[in-house]
Amino acid sequence: MINPENIYLAAVIGGFGALLSDLFIFKLIRFSFMDEFESLENTHPIKKLNLIMHKYLNKKIRVYLLYIFAGIIISSPLPDEVGVTMLAGLTHIKTFNLAILSFLFNSLGILV
Repeated sequence: MINPENIYLAAVIGGFGALLSDLFIFKLIRFSFMDEFESLENTHPIKKLNLIMHKYLNKKIRVYLLYIFAGIIISSPLPDEVGVTMLAGLTHIKTFNLAILSFLFNSLGILV
């Protein structure tokens, strides 16, 4: 609403605020919804998708593509919950790594 004197400082402060909410969402998903993700992995469409992905892409490429796609969602105006849910449910990412990704992508999205 105001024109900040230093847009970079505004991006860092905004990125830190978004990081706090993303960490809260991450912990909530890890605590509450892991059973649902495990049961979702046993459904037919997800099994078929996993088979196709394992056949054509190696593990590093799959992980990097997931991180890039989640990062684009986090840095875009779309709700961060989608990207954080992808990282929390589909990977075994550590909280510190999520914090770095979330802060960088949120700050970049605010700056852009």
